[in-house]
Order: sequence, then C-alpha cells, then structure tokens
Amino acid sequence: MKKGYGVKILVVGVLSLSLAVSGLCTGFVSAETSEEEKDISIIFTHDMHSHMDADKAEKDGKIVEVGGFAKLKTAMARVKSDYPGSFVLDAGDFAMGTPYQTIFSQEASEMKMLKFMGYDATTLGNHEFDYRATGLAKMLNSSADQGVTLLCANIDWKKTLADSDLKEDAQVLKNACESYGVKDYTVVDRDGISIAVFGIIGLEAIDFAPESGLLFKDPVETAGKVVKEIKKNEDVDAIVCLSHSGTVEEEGDAMEESEDYILAEKVPDIDVIISGHSHTVLEGEVKVGDTTIVSCGSYNANMGHVVITKRDDKYKAKEYEVIELDEFLDKNQAVEAELDKYRKYVDEDYFNNYGYQANQSIANNSIDFTSITEFSLQQGEDTLGDLLSDSYKYAVAQAEDGAIKGYEDGGVAWGEVISDKGGAQVTVVPSGVVRSSFFKGDVTVSDAFNTLSLGYGKDGKPGYPLVRVYLTGKELKAIAEVDASVSNFMGTARLYSSGLGYSWNPNRLILNRAVDIKYNDGESIEKVKNDKLYSVIADLYSCQMLGSVKAKSLGLLAIDPKDAEGNPIRDYEANIIYDDNGNEVKAWYAAASYIDSFENDEIPDYYSETHNRKLEIDSLNPVEMLKQPNKVAAIAVVAVLALILIVIGIVMLVRMIRRRRKATS
Repeated sequence: MKKGYGVKILVVGVLSLSLAVSGLCTGFVSAETSEEEKDISIIFTHDMHSHMDADKAEKDGKIVEVGGFAKLKTAMARVKSDYPGSFVLDAGDFAMGTPYQTIFSQEASEMKMLKFMGYDATTLGNHEFDYRATGLAKMLNSSADQGVTLLCANIDWKKTLADSDLKEDAQVLKNACESYGVKDYTVVDRDGISIAVFGIIGLEAIDFAPESGLLFKDPVETAGKVVKEIKKNEDVDAIVCLSHSGTVEEEGDAMEESEDYILAEKVPDIDVIISGHSHTVLEGEVKVGDTTIVSCGSYNANMGHVVITKRDDKYKAKEYEVIELDEFLDKNQAVEAELDKYRKYVDEDYFNNYGYQANQSIANNSIDFTSITEFSLQQGEDTLGDLLSDSYKYAVAQAEDGAIKGYEDGGVAWGEVISDKGGAQVTVVPSGVVRSSFFKGDVTVSDAFNTLSLGYGKDGKPGYPLVRVYLTGKELKAIAEVDASVSNFMGTARLYSSGLGYSWNPNRLILNRAVDIKYNDGESIEKVKNDKLYSVIADLYSCQMLGSVKAKSLGLLAIDPKDAEGNPIRDYEANIIYDDNGNEVKAWYAAASYIDSFENDEIPDYYSETHNRKLEIDSLNPVEMLKQPNKVAAIAVVAVLALILIVIGIVMLVRMIRRRRKATS
C-alpha cells in the first residue's frame, strides 16, 4: 500500500466519522426541538364548590387542614417551576358549598378569586344554576371585567327565549352573559403554544339543575359542532374540553357508559377532556382513542396536572398526577390576604342577618360522625342523616311556635311537630344535598352551613328553604322504596328520615325491597296507612326531585306532592316555611340552630349510634322474600305467569303437532 493512499483513506474515514457524528447529534437535537413534538402542561381542578379555605380532615387521629386556594397556589407554583407555560383550567361547579357563596350577588368571590389565582378559563356546572337565571345574572354582573373567562357552548338560547314561561328571566341572564363575555370557546396562547378551550354541561348535570330556567342543546352534538368550528377557524396546537358531565361515580359504574367516555368516542378530535360533575378522582388518565380524560376530585382537596406530548400529529399523556393539597403544603399568604376581604363580607352581608358569625362556635362534638367521603356509600341508617333530618323538625317547631312530641329543651327533636300551621310528621334529607360532615371538637356556624349549603330561595338569598308537602302513606312507601332500591344505582337518592322507619331485604325483587314501613310520632309507632295524608318536610330542591320520581320510574313509583287538602302542588315555593318575621327557614339554619340548642353546648350521645330507622333483613326465607308485595311484585308475578302459560302453550302445541304426524304416518 502506498503511503499517500493510506493517508487519503484516513482523511476520508475521519471526515465520514465526523459527518456521521454530526448527523447523529443533529438527529438528537431534532428529536428534542422538532415541531412535531410539543409538550402541553395543564393544571386543572373541578367541583370546587366554594371551598376556597382549607378544610378540616382527620389523619392519624388528628384534625389537620387540607385543601383550599392558598395551598392550591403553592402547588401551582411548584408545577410552574418545571412547566412555566402551564395552562390553568377548571371544569365547573366552582360555586355552592361554603359561606363564600352567600355573597355571590354582591361580590362573586369565586369568579374573582379564580382570576386572581391565574385560571385561564372555567365552565358552568349544574350548581352555578342553583342561583337560577336571575341570580346567576347578578353574579356575572357583579364580576364583569374582574372574573375568570367563562365558557359554556350548549345553552339553547333560541328555544329558551321562545318559551313564554322562561323568556323573561332567561333574557336577563343572556344580557348578563353577553356583558360578561361568556363564550362557546376561547383560544389561549402561551410560550409558543396555542390551545382552544370550550365548555359544556352534561345531560345528568342538566337534570340536576331544575331551577336553571334554561333549555340546553345535546352536549355531545354541541361538542362536535364546536370542535369542527375550531378546526376550521383557529390554528391551535390542541383542543381541550371543560366538560361538566362526569365519568364513574359509584363503585361498579362502567367507565365505558359514562358521559365523558362517550363524548371522547363520538368527538375524537378533542385532545383532553377535563371531566367534572361526578367528583371522580382518576389516579391514572383514561385514554379513549387519541383523547385523554382526567379528573382530580372535588372540594379543592387535590390539584390535577397533565402533560401531553405531540408525536406524529397525535397527543399522548407524558405525565399525569393528582397532587394532594395536604397539611404539609404551605399557604400562599397573598391568597390568604385576598380571601380575608371576602370573609368579612360574608359576616357583614349574610350571617349577621341570622344573629351569627361564620366562625362562631355553637357546640362541642365528641362523636365520630361518618366522613363526607364515606357518607351514604352503604345502604342503611346513618347518625349524620339522623341529626340533619331531626334538625328540620326543630326548625319547623321554632318557626311555627309548635311543640315536638317527646322533646324537652336541649334534647333530641325526633318526634312529630304539632302546630297550627301544619307542623311536621316526616322529614326527608337526600344524601345528595349533604355536602359536609362534623369532626370532633368545636362545631362552628360555618361547619353547620357547609353540611346543607346548597341552593337559593324565593327571597333571593343563598340556601334552600324548607318546604312542607303532603304525601299519602302509599307515597311514603314509595319514598322508602326509592331509598331501598333506586339509591343503589344513584347514590344521591339515598334518603335519611325522621318519623319514617322501614326494613329492606337486598335479596328481594328490585322496587319491592322495602317492607314493614312505619310511622313513629315520638310516642308510638304504627303502620303507615295508605290513604292517610302525612305532612313531609324537605328542602326546596329535594321536594322538586321527589315530584320527578314518577316520571323517572315510568310510573312504577308514584310520588305526587300535595297541599293539606290533597291537591297536587304545582308551585313548591308557595309552600316554603317562614318564621314569625317572614324569613325563609333555610336548611342550613335548621342544622345550625338545632346544634346551637343542645344542653351544655354538646351534641348529645343519642347521635353516637343508630336507632332502627332503617333495618336490613338479609334473608332468603320465603316468608321474608314474598311478604307485603307491591304493584311491581304483582306485575312481576303476572309476567312470570304469562311466561309459564306461553311455555305450556308451546309444549302443548308441539305435542299436538307430533300426534297429528303420527296419525297421518
């Protein structure tokens, strides 16, 4: 080999190696910076329900503070230290749940604080509509130019404004929405990333907003149209849906049957669905095609964070975590200072009218009440349900200057209320309206408010008022059956009662599980009489939902609330209970005033155990299985007999055909 040729080979080899290394390095840089790969970081929440302050929680036998906006801000800052361009989004039900909601019309504290916290957008949940159309309009008007971007695409303004009964109030809300700037979707740009965000409210959430005064478009169809519009008109990197529709809620629910899973299937161009309404904590993201569904739970106990990465024109979740806002997380003091302004307004504008202050102690509690996370998960009586249902009787007696059978001052109000204005025989508290529980130690007015915080009255003030209706004994049996059968599929229908007692057998035919249904007036117990009218107390929302049971059960369970003369009620607000000063008796005030009435400022030991208001009979004994059949059982028997007759008829027909064949062969 010549020396010069060897040098040439060496030079060529070095150059080739250099080019190869250069190309390899270039390839690595390209993989990191390619326009085809983009990280999008999203911080998210949903179903906050006004829980802007830290809440009490029991951990290892100690009461600690968790959640709240001050801790949330700290958690946000930690994520943004790694992902400074993070988007911050919320999927609705930001209102209704704590005293902050009481100043909605004057201050709209939740909407202003969401903007203060740096949220890019939120949507409307069903509980924002608890304020009704005119109330929600006040919230929007009081926070215009100061509140968070608000999105909701499926309000059907055209049909609503064409409805003569809805038009007037709906027009007020529509004007407020236009002034505030409520939109179907918005585009947010940050650090070279652009996302389109839109909001919808789901079918069940719409059903749970009977006082909205609005008609809505189908959420999935609407989502499809909005996504199509975004893709046509906007140049964005990703599309995010703030969906107040939900996924799984109860144990055993099928994810594939949930509203947001179906949404992802039918509108595949959505990249991320932030799923609110069902209060679900998804420990891992749910992937449906190319869509990522995420949820982090309710009440600001957690914050969600998801990072999606684009590869080959599709997004996949790169990171996902549910971050607990626990007792070890510091509070952001700027947030605390801002919240303190609203705390003062709460006392001045609301609680002072009831002779209370939010943080005023009204009793001591030494009882282990069921935590709100466990409340109503299992069928059966619960001491928290007993306390709240008894509180309604106390409040009615106080408002109507009535007497309670078996009750002495400072005692337990579980007997019948006798008064000239109607009194109360049975009270009903659905688990769906119970939003908090009681911890050991001081119980404050705020704690009592939080248990029954929902709603809005005819008086325009926060808090559902108590309403009196009349039901027949047969309808009380239907209420027991709703609890015994329906609540296993819809946990919000789990019912707690004072005055009504019954047993249930889980082995019996569905809709015929409640038996031995009795009325307890505080002095004696008797079987419920089918044709007798009983006075029943519940909050306004619950009375409205009771009235819908007949339609929901296709007539199998008929509950038609009536007045004292037995006439069907068309206007529940005409049956609100007022005190001597003309004030609505609010459900939360019933709980607060009842607890405030206890002797020695102590919740009595009576509520440390249950009292046979609901008893389980887990038996396959034929007597227990077949006793006290109702209409549903009768229909089932007829259906079985009909099936048997059909089978017998078929057998006889086959035999006859065989005989004829033999006879002709």
